[in-house]
Amino acid sequence: MKRFLKILKWFAITVVSIIVLFIAYALLRSQDTFDAPYPDIIASTDSSLIERGKYLVYGPAHCAYCHAPSDEFKLVEAGEIVPLSGGNIFALPVGNIYVPNITSDKSTGIGSFTDDELARTLRYGVKRNGHALLDFMPFYDVSDEDLTAIISYLRTEPPVNNPVPQNEWNFMGKIILALGMIKPSGDGIVPPSPAPDSTAEYGKYLAGSVANCRGCHTKRDMMTGSYVGIDYAGDMQFEVLDENGKIVPGKHFVSPNLTPDKETGRITYWNDEAFVKRLQTGRVIEGSPMPWGAFSRMNEEDLKALNKYLHSLQPVYSQTPIGVQEGDPE
Repeated sequence: MKRFLKILKWFAITVVSIIVLFIAYALLRSQDTFDAPYPDIIASTDSSLIERGKYLVYGPAHCAYCHAPSDEFKLVEAGEIVPLSGGNIFALPVGNIYVPNITSDKSTGIGSFTDDELARTLRYGVKRNGHALLDFMPFYDVSDEDLTAIISYLRTEPPVNNPVPQNEWNFMGKIILALGMIKPSGDGIVPPSPAPDSTAEYGKYLAGSVANCRGCHTKRDMMTGSYVGIDYAGDMQFEVLDENGKIVPGKHFVSPNLTPDKETGRITYWNDEAFVKRLQTGRVIEGSPMPWGAFSRMNEEDLKALNKYLHSLQPVYSQTPIGVQEGDPE
């Protein structure tokens, strides 16, 4: 019996030691760095290309909804062009993630970045220091033309000196980093992009590469950002935000099913006219994470293309709640 207890004691000590060593390793280990090529993208001073970039940034790509200060949320919703000086915080299960300043300020923004460094970040999800970005900006398949337009416009953003803290990873976040679970999402393989028109083919490009409809209307693992649900079938849960962009405790939104399922699809019976009217109307429910202000500024042709693409999807039965939900999901 004594021998058994002695063995049990040493086994427990060994297990505890392994756990302690792993925790120490996780807390001390730096985040992985990744190598990715630099796309051959050069910012342009062409006014039409810059205007295209501005349309994408404040319209379908809705960059202002993350990169504009939270206290200017109402201005963003109203369609005003506000500086993209960052500073917003995403309070995630892995820690506090800070949105960077992307104005042309050289010390706190992107003024010192080269065009190809910015292009690499957007296309591969790899930051300037080689660390992987969380999958918040899925612009990996944006065409070279649109990527050039976006960077060209960002170069015209007036500089705003606004230092933004580094991400604050909690214990769980550091474990995830130690296990190498956060990796770049872009593979650099960009399929030929269709010319802008009102077809389902162009709608697919907008939905998947620019407007990120898939990112919110597909269920995801909030620890890693990976997709765990069926594309566009909804059921992704979001915090409710107040009029100043602050989280309202105890409530959440659930993204609806956008596939054309006859029973559970939210837009199944919307024709082009109804879809355009609803999107251009803008926000109806306060606090919704949907960037209604940005999408309301999309042109009619782009919205028709989106609607046609969503109606071309395979119907998926996915019952999701309507409106604001309180407490836990039912």
